[in-house]
Amino acid sequence: MFYSLGSALAGFVAPAAAIVLFTILIRLLTHPLTRSAVRAEKARNALAPEVRKLQEKHGKDVVKLQEATMKLYQDSGTSMFAGFLPMFAQIPFFMVVYRLVTTPNPLLDSTFLGAPLGTGWLTGFGHTPVFLGLFAALALVALGSVRWSAMMAERNGVPQTPLTRVLRYLPFGTVLMAAVLPLAAGIYLLTTTTWTLIERAWLHRAAARPPRAGAGARSRTT
Repeated sequence: MFYSLGSALAGFVAPAAAIVLFTILIRLLTHPLTRSAVRAEKARNALAPEVRKLQEKHGKDVVKLQEATMKLYQDSGTSMFAGFLPMFAQIPFFMVVYRLVTTPNPLLDSTFLGAPLGTGWLTGFGHTPVFLGLFAALALVALGSVRWSAMMAERNGVPQTPLTRVLRYLPFGTVLMAAVLPLAAGIYLLTTTTWTLIERAWLHRAAARPPRAGAGARSRTT
């Protein structure tokens, strides 16, 4: 299966471009879930002041705080875990891509900027400039994700804990992953993380945009 998929991709367009196109197709398929996750995230942000009040009320009573928080989310019809749906939905696709970029097939026999798609940085030191460029691009996207997350948290008044501050820097883990995986996997990571950053910024901006007057008038007349 994976051999035939690699052959089809390599025969249709340039191998590196095939990886990018396949990744974009995956993200387009999961886009509706991402839209739902952004709406849920906006609803959770709106509840942040109420969550802070519960934290002040129950203090260090973790059990009561958890029960009260769950009830708050249930009463408002907001899910605490909706934001994980796009990530879970991508797992099967990621497994396909992982097998594709780690199993010998025609796609990995091709090169990108002279570096074989099937080789990794640790085994292809002769192509270090290509990998350094990939690492730099991944780091820039990760930095953009970190800054955007911090900006959104500050704008929405989301309480920050030491754990959330640490988790915010998880996007930089893609650089480490690209260092141990084949170049083809690094191209996939760069494409999907770039898509995530642009997609979420666009969706949040669209959600914050006030409705047009005409649209409001139509909704009142229906």
